[in-house]
Amino acid sequence: MNKAIALIITIGSFVGVFSCSSTTDANGDKTEKYTIPAVDNTKYGKLETAYFASGCFWAVEGIFDSLKGVKEAESGYSGGNTKNPTYREVSNETTGHAETVAVHYDPAIISYATLLEVYFASQDPTQVNGQGPDHGDSYRSVIFYSNADEQKLATDFKNKLAASGKYKKPIVVQIVPFKAFYKAEDYHQNYDQHHADEPYVASVSIPRIERAQAMFLKLLK
Repeated sequence: MNKAIALIITIGSFVGVFSCSSTTDANGDKTEKYTIPAVDNTKYGKLETAYFASGCFWAVEGIFDSLKGVKEAESGYSGGNTKNPTYREVSNETTGHAETVAVHYDPAIISYATLLEVYFASQDPTQVNGQGPDHGDSYRSVIFYSNADEQKLATDFKNKLAASGKYKKPIVVQIVPFKAFYKAEDYHQNYDQHHADEPYVASVSIPRIERAQAMFLKLLK
């Protein structure tokens, strides 16, 4: 094996390990086309649902799942035009969807404004189309608002953060109306909990979750 081929193999292995790509999907045994139902909000009673995207949904789900007042966080896809997309399609950037988390929460315990605070603090809001080692339109940061109140709260928070001088670069988080959410395949749900020993999870996802939790200790379950 010559050095050029060896270098290509090494780089390919590095990218695979340090990117948000499921080894299950990579092996091809979870990529068949099937219908993924939109999330059924009726089962959550009086809870409200917020939709956030900021890089790999594994870590985002873990961050919100750890907050008091959050009944459940679910990984899925939103923001595109393809109905019932598969993970492979979204990862190939052919759907317009971003990896998104639906956060089902009790507003009597945790407010939407607090969710926004956690959302912005748990990422680099200046990174375009990605977070950390994950790059592409499917990893873009988006707040999907469901009503005028959410739109105003998200816009005001973003503007206030931009005016604070905390970041030298522009904040690129998109604030767009919510249209549809497609729950991701079952093996993506609580992914970090079930695959803590995977190199990407251990070196990227879990540290991101822990950094967020350290900033909001009083909000943790």
